[in-house]
Amino acid sequence: MAEPKPTKVCICGGGNGAHTLTGLSASRPNVEVTTITLFQDEAERWAKELKKNDMTVVVTNKDGSKTEIKSKPKLVTKNAKEAVSEADMILFCVPAFAHEEYFKAIEPYVQKGVTIVGLPGQPGFEFQCRDIFGEKASQVAIMCFETLPWATRIAEFGKKVEVLGTKSFLTGSIILGKVPCKKPPLVTVQMLHGPEPLFRQAKHFLEILLMGYSFVHPAILYGRFKDWDGKPLDQEPLFYQGIDESTADLLAACSNEGKEVAKAIMKARPEVNLNDVKDIYDWYMEYYKDDIEDSTNLYTAIRTNKSYKGLTHPMNKEGKGFVPNFASRYLVEELPMGMTVFKGVAICAGVETPKNDMLLYWGQKLMGKEYLVDGKLTGKNVGETRCPQRFGITTLEGVLTGKKE
Repeated sequence: MAEPKPTKVCICGGGNGAHTLTGLSASRPNVEVTTITLFQDEAERWAKELKKNDMTVVVTNKDGSKTEIKSKPKLVTKNAKEAVSEADMILFCVPAFAHEEYFKAIEPYVQKGVTIVGLPGQPGFEFQCRDIFGEKASQVAIMCFETLPWATRIAEFGKKVEVLGTKSFLTGSIILGKVPCKKPPLVTVQMLHGPEPLFRQAKHFLEILLMGYSFVHPAILYGRFKDWDGKPLDQEPLFYQGIDESTADLLAACSNEGKEVAKAIMKARPEVNLNDVKDIYDWYMEYYKDDIEDSTNLYTAIRTNKSYKGLTHPMNKEGKGFVPNFASRYLVEELPMGMTVFKGVAICAGVETPKNDMLLYWGQKLMGKEYLVDGKLTGKNVGETRCPQRFGITTLEGVLTGKKE
């Protein structure tokens, strides 16, 4: 009996997540892995290491023990044609701001029936894919997961990566194309990762977008620094575990605005099931139930979450003190690749979002950007975002189908 054809996957990226997924996927039987990284000389450096050594993934298990996995991908390259021409599945493990570069690089070579996976995809992943792929977008499946599956870090570039923790489960959405998938999407993603996390499918892609909670980092920054006097602080303040009750209230209010958007969409389009869009407190209790010491309310849940122990605000050293780093990804990625996308969907759904708007106005001013103007996404920097309006989508029908006006 002939051996089944190998599953061919392409992994996009050269950072912690891409290293981890490359090593794990290449260790699976009958899987052929190609990794593409477009950043500077990463591909050359990584490929050079692989000529001398296998990749090693050291996984810290739930009981504290460690498992060492050795493997080797077929190829690490900067050449998009080499990377994706035969791929059954293409997985993005790069920050959202880099997605556009990868989409444009791979688009000419992606075949019908391929599954494109954002791991994570972040809000607007589907809008951007549809825009760049054009008609080809209807011939592929698009998956979008909410976060990375692990806490992971590169120990030695191209050689060794350490998985410090793995999520128990991960939810993702899928938009199927008109062409049957070359490989079953959810089953294949699960196979590449192994038993954990358990991958689950959302009922609709907007569920993942509305639960992106991209307001969390900006809201915590706002709570700590909205009244900052400009003077350096003596020490770096705790980020999550340093929030006050008013910040927790702001987080809850922003979350409630997301639920209102979900309700409005379901009312306008009853066939769209967004019943699983959760309040942020319920989300915390589901994802961090074993790490939260006091679950009385959102405020206590965040402050007593052991996963956040010791994490501080992004700060820069100034003299003997510290000043906030407003150029961190907590603003420069969360606003254009998160909050503006949510706002764009809310506009299309006809729902006002005053708390999210307030954070957008505050954050964009600090960044020297202009996205939101008089409640509309008409600012001069909207072209740098992934909001639907950037792609010519201005109606709820457009959000749901990709149809442009």
